[in-house]
Amino acid sequence: MSRQASISRNTNETSIEVSIDLDCAPGSNVEQKIDISTGIGFLDHAIALFSVLKHMYTALAKHGGMSLTMKCKGDLWIDDHHTADKLHSEHPRDSAIALGTVFKQALGEVRGIRRYGTAYAPLDEALSRAVIDICSRPYCVTDLGLRREKLGELSTEMIPHIFYSFAIASGVTLHVDVLRGENDHHRAESAFKALALAIRSAIERTGGNDVPSTKGVL
Repeated sequence: MSRQASISRNTNETSIEVSIDLDCAPGSNVEQKIDISTGIGFLDHAIALFSVLKHMYTALAKHGGMSLTMKCKGDLWIDDHHTADKLHSEHPRDSAIALGTVFKQALGEVRGIRRYGTAYAPLDEALSRAVIDICSRPYCVTDLGLRREKLGELSTEMIPHIFYSFAIASGVTLHVDVLRGENDHHRAESAFKALALAIRSAIERTGGNDVPSTKGVL
């Protein structure tokens, strides 16, 4: 069964289009396609982690074994909160919420998957750990220890909000910790990569069709 989804959201402040295919890992015989444009340089580099935003989102997608297309335009002349995260909005308008929403739609009913995922990812001197539970109980705890004000054009204070927004929108419990590292770029990127690997593990098909819970429902 195909695990794909697309969403489009347009408001006076932000326009976001996201498409995802969860089954493009090596060996799947499906070509992985990643095309990220958030309007924020560092964010674009990271979604290839989940394509964790373009640099972070690109890393997220690449190491998560997903195809991801994200086009985002926002009022960045005000600040980066509208595109990277705006939880106050009645309708999700930021990239992380859109990504979490499309991920949840693509995954569908939580059945026949591992559900839990734990992963470590190094980047030179930095080392991060991510733990995810696809459980329909959204929660997020992060300890990133970032010290710089910005990474490229992205405010580092927004990075924990990105993880939080994704977790809440996708309905997962998420813990992301940077265990060590001196370079904030390395700390942030290794955190996105760890999340990508944890997601890849959690959504792996088991070959069965059972609900991975003693309650019989998630």
